[in-house]
Amino acid sequence: MIKILFVCHGNICRSPMAEFIMKDKIKKLGIGDMFEIASAATSAEEIWNGVGNPVYPPAKDELKKHGIACSGKKARQMVKSDYEEYDYLIGMDDANIGNMKNLFGDGDKIFKLLSFAGSDESVSDPWYTDRFDTAYNDINRGVDGFFKFLEEKNVIN
Repeated sequence: MIKILFVCHGNICRSPMAEFIMKDKIKKLGIGDMFEIASAATSAEEIWNGVGNPVYPPAKDELKKHGIACSGKKARQMVKSDYEEYDYLIGMDDANIGNMKNLFGDGDKIFKLLSFAGSDESVSDPWYTDRFDTAYNDINRGVDGFFKFLEEKNVIN
């Protein structure tokens, strides 16, 4: 079982988009049983009285445009034990990577999503740009690169 945790600041836009894009792709490939996929936040901003906010409506709408559902997802903050629980902790931008390293230390499980697509860029943050289509395209490109990475490592065929 390959365990992946996608991470962004609030866990209501980019990381849940990555979670559900990845889940959609593995389902379509018929390899869903090989993966456990989740997402989390580096902050607690979207968690109130222990309950996380749902996926931000424009992010949910963008996923829906591509036939991807994300109902039931609630924001959660990552915790120290996530490092042991997951094989890959994949952040959307440099701040996410820095926050993960602050919590987990420098580890070989921490990656920036677009690095799998051969880029040092960050996934565009639609919270600030209001471009959920651009974020979707960035994430899709990164997830496709991650699949190639897994294929090259002979993790999936």
